[in-house]
Amino acid sequence: MSNRAVLEVIALDVEDAVAARAGGADRLELVSDIAADGLTPSRETFAAIRAAVDIPLRVMLRSADGFSAGSAEDVDRLAAQARALRAEGAEEFVLGFLAPDGSPDLAAVEAVTAELAGCRWTFHRAIDRAADRDQLRKALADLPGLDTYLTAGSAAGVEEGLPVLLAEAARRGEPGYGARLLVGGGLALEHVPVLRGAGIDGFHIGGAARPAGWSHPVSAAAVEQWRTALS
Repeated sequence: MSNRAVLEVIALDVEDAVAARAGGADRLELVSDIAADGLTPSRETFAAIRAAVDIPLRVMLRSADGFSAGSAEDVDRLAAQARALRAEGAEEFVLGFLAPDGSPDLAAVEAVTAELAGCRWTFHRAIDRAADRDQLRKALADLPGLDTYLTAGSAAGVEEGLPVLLAEAARRGEPGYGARLLVGGGLALEHVPVLRGAGIDGFHIGGAARPAGWSHPVSAAAVEQWRTALS
């Protein structure tokens, strides 16, 4: 079995997607409005990117900055967006909602994932703001399609979260710990050896794929550097 790591790159548009694919990205996370830390892209943007690249796309389902799902009406709108994206051909998604006390908002998660018909999905960095990571994992463990946690191990980023990431990697296979760890959030190339040494095989980059900043597109050369480091 190959131990090749998965490299996921944030893409905002077709230009980003094509560059990330050229640099060796295995998968894209599609978002809009990066100033709000990534919201749901339009159906039209998804369709254009799907037509431009042949790698898996995980589509963000999120309507506002932060980790609350919002009101019941907001959740209904997200569910409708999920249905529309599914109708357009989306097969993989990213989402995650917390209640005010930091516990997982199961009602919101279940309402949105009910529209996904078993599609694979990532619970994103809301886990890094959870009151109890272990409790969250166990509460979500049986939801259909959940196969990944995007996490830095800490709200402060990977540098602070390394001990948590290594501890969770060591629990692989335990109840609540079957999903892949996809490490992102302040991830740097210098973190790769210790993470790979722990058996972690998922890596997620956004700003690192854009050396000139978020006002510039993804750099294929920057992605290629990461792809080489992970090989």
